[in-house]
Amino acid sequence: MSPDETLHGPARGEMLAQISVGLVQLHSRFYGKGPTKAKTHMVNDTVICILRGGFTTVERTLLDTGEIESVFRMRRSFQTAMEDEFRRIVEGATQRKVIAYMSSIHVDPDLAVEFFVLEPLEESPDEAIAEDEALDAG
Repeated sequence: MSPDETLHGPARGEMLAQISVGLVQLHSRFYGKGPTKAKTHMVNDTVICILRGGFTTVERTLLDTGEIESVFRMRRSFQTAMEDEFRRIVEGATQRKVIAYMSSIHVDPDLAVEFFVLEPLEESPDEAIAEDEALDAG
């Protein structure tokens, strides 16, 4: 069983929803406006949250006047300042340590992506052998 399969069905869905809601609330609380939609995915040791519709009026004005880099810089500064808060949301939901966090935005369409790498779970010897055999076959 791979690490992303440790939770199934409703429990997994609740965990992913908890991350989406937490990240939307964080954006709302500190930007004054949050994304209109969010969807979180977990694949192996990665968590990816795609947030839609989150630019503030100020950011949208800057973007409309060609000041794209200003918005990118402001968002990067915010992510750096708030990194611990973002990590806490994912660590609380997954009960796993976040070892890396990255963030990016896309202007049109209005998207933000929050990307987290989790500390790997220890594999059982059978999983390690199966993975090695799959790599050898490839």
